[in-house]
Amino acid sequence: MFRIKVCGITTSDDALLAAECGADAIGLNFYEESPRHVEPETAAEILERLRQDYSPQRVQVVAVFVNAMLDDLLWTIRAANLYGPEQGVSLQIHGDEPPQFLVELRQQGLGVIDSPLQATGHVPVVPVVRALRCPNSDLSDAEQYLQNCQSLNALPQAVLLDAHATGNYGGTGQTLDWTGVGRRGNRLQSLPVVLAGGLKPHNVAQAVAAARPTAVDVASGVESAPGKKDAAKIWAFVAAAREALEKLDA
Repeated sequence: MFRIKVCGITTSDDALLAAECGADAIGLNFYEESPRHVEPETAAEILERLRQDYSPQRVQVVAVFVNAMLDDLLWTIRAANLYGPEQGVSLQIHGDEPPQFLVELRQQGLGVIDSPLQATGHVPVVPVVRALRCPNSDLSDAEQYLQNCQSLNALPQAVLLDAHATGNYGGTGQTLDWTGVGRRGNRLQSLPVVLAGGLKPHNVAQAVAAARPTAVDVASGVESAPGKKDAAKIWAFVAAAREALEKLDA
């Protein structure tokens, strides 16, 4: 499980920058309406360049999908060369997908982490992170969603909590009620919690202390423009986030 993810990477240079700054995951956004959208061919180039210097154990790659049809998602994974034991790729499902969609992913071997073929290294492990947008500190919809997943034997490997903004799917800069998340985050089927939404270098330490997440995710908070990362902001964010997360571990 990653601890610090820089999402919305659109170039190889920004991928390498995030890794050099100490992030242990990057996000590639395949949602066409996002200003951080990348085509599969670009994603393949980013991944190939990243893997020349950084192993999957050092930097994970998270493929972000929003309301994608299963066939389109599978085609994108193939076209971007994301599937393979050496790629270190996870999926982030960030739209309005029902719990049944996670069942369909598992039927394709995605979100499965305990198969015999995976143990031998012949089939890659592709964890699924389910992003859920929460209004204020109300996690009741997230709790119910995960309960429904549990009843279908299709829990994700982690849950990402993002701020709710009508008509938007992440990257809005809006924040959650961090204290509320900290009070109720342990009700989410004991899954690792990734905190997102409005995180910046100057507030990530406060957010981590209040929400007590497993990991943090940032996109717009470390940019000079949508889709263009800022080196100084990433350095500052990663340093502050790492220190805050280490305090939770102490």
